[in-house]
Amino acid sequence: MRHVRFRDPGGEVRRGEWTGDDGAEIRAHPTHGSRITLEDEVFGADEVEVLPPCEPSKIVCVGLNYADHAAEQGKDVPDRPLLFLKPPNAVASHDQTVELLPDKERLDYEAELGVVISEECRNVDAERAEDVVAGFTCVNDLSNRDDQAVETNWVRGKAFDDAAPIGPVIATPEEVPRDAAVKCRVNGDLRQNSSRDEFIFSVRELIEEITAYMTLEPGDVISTGTPEGVGPLSDGDTVEVEVEGVGTLRNEIRIP
Repeated sequence: MRHVRFRDPGGEVRRGEWTGDDGAEIRAHPTHGSRITLEDEVFGADEVEVLPPCEPSKIVCVGLNYADHAAEQGKDVPDRPLLFLKPPNAVASHDQTVELLPDKERLDYEAELGVVISEECRNVDAERAEDVVAGFTCVNDLSNRDDQAVETNWVRGKAFDDAAPIGPVIATPEEVPRDAAVKCRVNGDLRQNSSRDEFIFSVRELIEEITAYMTLEPGDVISTGTPEGVGPLSDGDTVEVEVEGVGTLRNEIRIP
């Protein structure tokens, strides 16, 4: 199942199931808020505003989790996961026009598989890590290389507004193959093409390592790293991140 969060034509935030090959329809769950419905409603995807599928308190990102990306960056393969954070202000939604920073030489796309956490957890052993996974989503780890290159904590390079488009859905684990393809297209041209089985550190290992240091909350996202092929974006570009079993996250880029 692929879960979607959206704002319906009446302005209410709803949850439902994304159906069809391209999410042409959304089957909304019954509501119990200001407008009560007893049965599922069906909307066309073009009738609603698709929202980020979760509301993370933080996004824990993983650097250099593909050997080919480490090579293209001129870096050694790490001996433990390289971690950094993106805050909630970085979250953007599917089909949102993403406004990036002005006056920068290099603003890059990075296609990534996102792991959505289902429950509050700490000190999770790798053997039971899958118990705390709600599902998977697409993440675009947008990066400001100008500042990333000259600071050690990457706040300016990674944590700026709209630096983490997420979506369009959360696909339950059985929907996403263990060797799921991870791709990126810019203006229809394929720029990244790899798979989940090329990770240096598996999802289980990442959850064990991260939760040894911090508590993960429901809706938090682990962004598992990007494969080779990262590159710059320009004003007006359309960037698509595709994860097999999840679907395609699409954003238009605006650079003032």
